[in-house]
Amino acid sequence: MQQDYTYAVARIRYRETRLLTNGDLSNLLSSKDVETALRLLRDKGWGDSAEDVSYENFLKTEENKLWSFIDEIVPDRGVFAFMLVPNDFHNLKVCVKAITRDIDPGDMFIDNSVFPADKMYDLISRREYDELPEYIAPVAKAAITALLETSDGQLCDNIIDKACMEYVYSLGKSDENELIRLYCELFVACADIKLAVRCARTGKSHDFILRALCECDSLDIKRLASASSLGVNDILNYLSVTEYRDAVGFISSSMSAFEKWCDDRLTSFMKPQKWEPFTIGPVVAYIIARQNEIKAVRMILSAKTNRLSDDIIKERLREMYA
Repeated sequence: MQQDYTYAVARIRYRETRLLTNGDLSNLLSSKDVETALRLLRDKGWGDSAEDVSYENFLKTEENKLWSFIDEIVPDRGVFAFMLVPNDFHNLKVCVKAITRDIDPGDMFIDNSVFPADKMYDLISRREYDELPEYIAPVAKAAITALLETSDGQLCDNIIDKACMEYVYSLGKSDENELIRLYCELFVACADIKLAVRCARTGKSHDFILRALCECDSLDIKRLASASSLGVNDILNYLSVTEYRDAVGFISSSMSAFEKWCDDRLTSFMKPQKWEPFTIGPVVAYIIARQNEIKAVRMILSAKTNRLSDDIIKERLREMYA
């Protein structure tokens, strides 16, 4: 029986009115310094009562507030696994490298995940892989083994990244909701494209690239791998005959421009979900909207801190959902 999200969507409707607009971002961008920008954000309900915090902790508070609210309105966080498991795989990378190098992971973990990061760290430290979730256990063991035997951090990352993409894609394929299937397809395809470009620029072999890429419906990874082994221009030529043809110019500009294109494409998929009051769609759309505005604010605050040009940031700001 399909879950009814009417209550959750009703709560979301009010929260949507508090999302930042493109005008709000312009005001933040024109503020004279980080402190002024943070005051503007606090006036809009961002942050908490503590004012003497770094902007990264300020934004971490917002991310935690987002998921606390989602937990209030949708008791089963598992329905959002397709959005959260990349955080599990990030935490797995932290665990593997901290354990093999005998260092404290400190604050490198991401809080909002499916499986608790501290528990993952404890289990992997004791090599109790069987107690880990099925989607983590074999990857943890393979990554630990690879790092100990080869000391190759990139190989370790590739093992974990490939497993993450495959698992997210499997979640999308098994879900009856079209929006979730679209989300997972775009997640994997964009990751494949970024990986292919990175491999082309670093001169990786065809076999290496093919092993690293993840199958998805919207890309032929054999053709993408062959193109990547030849160079970035060959990747662009291949993409020009796929549904990602509109991204070619952005990739030519920079990978940050391409990442903006990916986020804006996802936002364009989300906007029609406002009018689907009985499904999970509006909740997913709201989560993505909040994550995008946090990402945009981080970009602006970082620019203020590092005295970057406003024009550079304007080119990278995502389209807002509101």
